[in-house]
Amino acid sequence: MIQRMGIGAVLRVAYIAEIVGKAGISVVKKLLREKKQEWGVDFVIANGNGVTNGYGLGRNHAAYLRKLGIDLFTMGDAAFFKKDLVEQLDKLPYVVRPANISPWAPGNGVRVQRLPGAKIAVAVLLGQSGFGRLQGDSPLQAALELADTLRRETPYVVFDIHAQASAEKIALFRALDGKCSAVLGSHTRVQTADAQLSPAGTGFICDAGRTGSLDSVGGCEVAGKIAEYRTGIPDWTREAWENPVFQGVLLDLDESGSCKSIEAFNVPCVECVNDGYGKSGQD
Repeated sequence: MIQRMGIGAVLRVAYIAEIVGKAGISVVKKLLREKKQEWGVDFVIANGNGVTNGYGLGRNHAAYLRKLGIDLFTMGDAAFFKKDLVEQLDKLPYVVRPANISPWAPGNGVRVQRLPGAKIAVAVLLGQSGFGRLQGDSPLQAALELADTLRRETPYVVFDIHAQASAEKIALFRALDGKCSAVLGSHTRVQTADAQLSPAGTGFICDAGRTGSLDSVGGCEVAGKIAEYRTGIPDWTREAWENPVFQGVLLDLDESGSCKSIEAFNVPCVECVNDGYGKSGQD
């Protein structure tokens, strides 16, 4: 672990905002190793809900991104969109699906990862507003139960709240305040300007944003999304490449698990071009 004198942090965690399509994969390839070293990151979490074609995470892409330096993937409403991943979820401890869905679903909603000299727990909760294909039980009740259980095992506990409604994310943050290290919002793919640190030591952001094309609609091609809203017919096939960015948050955690700092990052990837990157047998 890296001891960071001055703020008392002993563990630095990078959370990469939802990776969207081949542009997002290219950004991770170009920037992650460099930024991981520059920032002194000990553990990398990435939201993988939009990796493959903008919706879901294919098995090959999961393995490829792991090689690039991602330690753990969190998933959301698209956790079960790619059959090749679903068939392997029980064997892939580094992919975490929502914890508050059916216990009969494959995979796990929590991961406790061993690090040199420490353990970190990561859990995902699915919001109850705006999701049609995957439904979850109360994320608030699940969060409180998980926080209590996980804090007995490790002081480092991070929640990914995958939800549509900002009010639901904020309510979960308030309920978990002081009971975990951080509450990080995902799903809307728009980075919010409310990264904050509570007096009780919990870091929060309503949405960490997206890693992929910024000049897009949630990382997807603009004309296709306009047509979707006009016709009501979903089109999940058109990814965008314009203005690729690396978004997310950095967390500094002290030995008690309290968050000492939270900083949103938004790094342009000027080197990223549409070079066919990310074609790992998933297209």
